[in-house]
Amino acid sequence: MPANPLGIALRNRRAGQHTLAWADSALQAPENFTLTSPAFGHGTPIPSTHRGRLFGANISPALAWTQPPQGTVELALIAQDPDVPFGKPAVHALALGIDPALGGIADNALANPSPVPGIRHGKGPLGRLGYAGPMPIRSHGPHAYVFQLLALDRATELAAGFTLDQLVAAVTGHVLGRARLDGTYENR
Repeated sequence: MPANPLGIALRNRRAGQHTLAWADSALQAPENFTLTSPAFGHGTPIPSTHRGRLFGANISPALAWTQPPQGTVELALIAQDPDVPFGKPAVHALALGIDPALGGIADNALANPSPVPGIRHGKGPLGRLGYAGPMPIRSHGPHAYVFQLLALDRATELAAGFTLDQLVAAVTGHVLGRARLDGTYENR
Protein backbone atom coordinates (compact mmCIF):
# COMPACT_ATOMS: atom_id res chain seq x y z
CA MET A 1 0.00 0.00 0.00
CA PRO A 2 1.46 3.42 -0.88
CA ALA A 3 2.43 5.83 1.89
CA ASN A 4 -0.24 8.17 3.20
CA PRO A 5 0.87 11.79 2.46
CA LEU A 6 -1.11 13.09 5.47
CA GLY A 7 0.63 10.65 7.83
CA ILE A 8 4.01 11.65 6.45
CA ALA A 9 3.22 15.40 6.72
CA LEU A 10 2.16 15.01 10.37
CA ARG A 11 4.94 12.60 11.36
CA ASN A 12 6.70 15.12 13.62
CA ARG A 13 3.50 16.34 15.31
CA ARG A 14 2.69 14.44 18.50
CA ALA A 15 0.86 15.31 21.72
CA GLY A 16 3.75 13.90 23.77
CA GLN A 17 4.27 11.80 26.88
CA HIS A 18 3.93 14.90 29.05
CA THR A 19 0.24 15.15 28.08
CA LEU A 20 -0.70 11.71 29.47
CA ALA A 21 -2.82 11.31 32.59
CA TRP A 22 0.32 9.64 34.01
CA ALA A 23 2.02 13.06 34.04
CA ASP A 24 -0.91 14.84 35.73
CA SER A 25 0.20 16.12 39.15
CA ALA A 26 -3.19 15.11 40.61
CA LEU A 27 -2.47 11.44 39.84
CA GLN A 28 1.08 11.22 41.17
CA ALA A 29 1.68 8.25 43.48
CA PRO A 30 4.32 5.58 43.96
CA GLU A 31 4.76 3.00 41.20
CA ASN A 32 4.31 0.19 43.69
CA PHE A 33 2.73 -2.63 41.70
CA THR A 34 3.10 -4.00 38.18
CA LEU A 35 0.82 -4.18 35.13
CA THR A 36 1.46 -6.77 32.39
CA SER A 37 -0.29 -8.43 29.47
CA PRO A 38 0.14 -11.92 28.03
CA ALA A 39 -0.44 -10.32 24.59
CA PHE A 40 2.62 -8.03 24.57
CA GLY A 41 5.57 -6.96 26.71
CA HIS A 42 6.31 -3.45 27.91
CA GLY A 43 7.50 -1.36 24.96
CA THR A 44 6.71 -4.04 22.36
CA PRO A 45 4.10 -4.12 19.57
CA ILE A 46 0.47 -4.82 20.39
CA PRO A 47 -0.78 -7.73 18.23
CA SER A 48 -3.12 -6.77 15.41
CA THR A 49 -5.87 -8.80 17.12
CA HIS A 50 -6.23 -5.88 19.52
CA ARG A 51 -6.20 -3.09 16.92
CA GLY A 52 -9.13 -0.76 16.42
CA ARG A 53 -11.62 -0.87 13.61
CA LEU A 54 -14.07 1.73 12.39
CA PHE A 55 -16.84 -0.85 12.44
CA GLY A 56 -17.04 -4.01 14.49
CA ALA A 57 -15.66 -5.20 17.80
CA ASN A 58 -12.36 -4.17 19.31
CA ILE A 59 -10.79 -6.92 21.41
CA SER A 60 -9.07 -5.44 24.42
CA PRO A 61 -5.93 -7.27 25.56
CA ALA A 62 -5.89 -9.32 28.74
CA LEU A 63 -4.20 -7.47 31.59
CA ALA A 64 -2.73 -8.75 34.85
CA TRP A 65 -1.42 -6.92 37.89
CA THR A 66 0.55 -7.75 40.99
CA GLN A 67 -0.85 -7.05 44.44
CA PRO A 68 -1.79 -3.36 44.63
CA PRO A 69 -0.90 -1.40 47.78
CA GLN A 70 -2.65 -2.22 51.04
CA GLY A 71 -5.90 -0.31 51.39
CA THR A 72 -6.77 -0.46 47.67
CA VAL A 73 -10.55 -0.58 47.28
CA GLU A 74 -10.88 -0.09 43.51
CA LEU A 75 -8.72 0.17 40.40
CA ALA A 76 -9.13 2.72 37.61
CA LEU A 77 -7.73 2.17 34.11
CA ILE A 78 -6.81 4.85 31.58
CA ALA A 79 -5.41 3.90 28.15
CA GLN A 80 -4.10 6.73 25.96
CA ASP A 81 -2.11 7.34 22.77
CA PRO A 82 0.28 10.30 23.27
CA ASP A 83 1.51 10.11 19.66
CA VAL A 84 -1.60 11.50 17.98
CA PRO A 85 -0.93 14.71 16.01
CA PHE A 86 -3.19 16.77 18.29
CA GLY A 87 -2.69 18.78 21.46
CA LYS A 88 -3.75 16.01 23.82
CA PRO A 89 -3.62 12.22 23.73
CA ALA A 90 -6.40 10.07 22.34
CA VAL A 91 -8.31 8.12 24.98
CA HIS A 92 -8.60 4.41 24.13
CA ALA A 93 -10.19 3.19 27.37
CA LEU A 94 -11.49 4.59 30.64
CA ALA A 95 -12.70 2.10 33.24
CA LEU A 96 -13.67 2.35 36.90
CA GLY A 97 -14.94 -0.22 39.38
CA ILE A 98 -12.24 -2.80 38.71
CA ASP A 99 -11.92 -5.17 41.67
CA PRO A 100 -8.24 -5.27 42.71
CA ALA A 101 -8.66 -8.83 44.02
CA LEU A 102 -9.21 -10.11 40.46
CA GLY A 103 -5.49 -9.90 39.72
CA GLY A 104 -6.32 -9.36 36.05
CA ILE A 105 -8.95 -9.26 33.34
CA ALA A 106 -9.33 -11.47 30.28
CA ASP A 107 -9.30 -10.57 26.58
CA ASN A 108 -12.26 -8.33 25.71
CA ALA A 109 -13.06 -7.52 29.36
CA LEU A 110 -13.09 -3.84 28.37
CA ALA A 111 -15.92 -4.38 25.88
CA ASN A 112 -19.11 -2.43 26.48
CA PRO A 113 -20.91 -3.80 28.34
CA SER A 114 -18.09 -5.50 30.20
CA PRO A 115 -18.38 -9.20 30.97
CA VAL A 116 -16.67 -8.37 34.30
CA PRO A 117 -19.18 -7.32 36.98
CA GLY A 118 -18.70 -3.81 38.34
CA ILE A 119 -16.65 -2.32 35.50
CA ARG A 120 -18.02 1.03 34.31
CA HIS A 121 -16.75 2.70 31.17
CA GLY A 122 -16.02 6.33 30.48
CA LYS A 123 -16.25 8.09 27.13
CA GLY A 124 -13.43 7.54 24.69
CA PRO A 125 -13.11 8.59 21.05
CA LEU A 126 -16.27 10.10 19.62
CA GLY A 127 -18.18 9.38 22.82
CA ARG A 128 -17.67 5.62 22.54
CA LEU A 129 -17.86 3.56 25.74
CA GLY A 130 -15.43 0.67 26.18
CA TYR A 131 -12.16 -0.19 24.52
CA ALA A 132 -11.10 1.38 21.23
CA GLY A 133 -7.95 -0.31 19.94
CA PRO A 134 -5.00 1.23 18.11
CA MET A 135 -5.83 2.81 14.78
CA PRO A 136 -3.13 5.41 14.05
CA ILE A 137 -2.94 7.40 10.83
CA ARG A 138 -1.20 5.29 8.19
CA SER A 139 2.43 6.35 7.58
CA HIS A 140 2.52 8.49 10.76
CA GLY A 141 5.06 6.18 12.40
CA PRO A 142 4.84 4.10 15.55
CA HIS A 143 2.42 5.12 18.28
CA ALA A 144 2.62 4.27 21.99
CA TYR A 145 -0.47 2.96 23.76
CA VAL A 146 -0.12 3.59 27.48
CA PHE A 147 -2.23 1.53 29.89
CA GLN A 148 -2.25 3.32 33.27
CA LEU A 149 -3.70 1.51 36.30
CA LEU A 150 -4.46 3.50 39.46
CA ALA A 151 -5.01 1.95 42.90
CA LEU A 152 -7.68 3.93 44.76
CA ASP A 153 -8.39 4.06 48.50
CA ARG A 154 -12.14 4.39 47.97
CA ALA A 155 -14.83 3.40 45.51
CA THR A 156 -15.76 6.02 42.95
CA GLU A 157 -19.35 7.09 42.47
CA LEU A 158 -19.19 8.07 38.79
CA ALA A 159 -21.82 6.50 36.56
CA ALA A 160 -20.93 5.07 33.14
CA GLY A 161 -20.26 7.72 30.51
CA PHE A 162 -17.84 9.80 32.62
CA THR A 163 -15.05 11.78 30.97
CA LEU A 164 -11.33 11.70 31.68
CA ASP A 165 -11.60 15.07 33.44
CA GLN A 166 -14.39 13.73 35.67
CA LEU A 167 -12.33 10.63 36.47
CA VAL A 168 -9.29 12.72 37.43
CA ALA A 169 -11.44 14.98 39.65
CA ALA A 170 -13.07 11.96 41.35
CA VAL A 171 -9.78 10.20 42.16
CA THR A 172 -7.61 13.22 43.08
CA GLY A 173 -6.27 12.67 46.58
CA HIS A 174 -7.23 8.99 46.56
CA VAL A 175 -4.46 7.37 44.45
CA LEU A 176 -2.40 4.96 46.60
CA GLY A 177 -0.25 3.63 43.80
CA ARG A 178 -0.02 3.14 40.09
CA ALA A 179 1.29 0.81 37.41
CA ARG A 180 1.93 1.30 33.70
CA LEU A 181 2.24 -0.86 30.59
CA ASP A 182 3.24 0.63 27.21
CA GLY A 183 2.58 -1.11 23.92
CA THR A 184 3.24 0.15 20.40
CA TYR A 185 1.37 -0.06 17.11
CA GLU A 186 2.17 1.23 13.65
CA ASN A 187 -0.08 1.42 10.60
CA ARG A 188 2.38 1.43 7.69
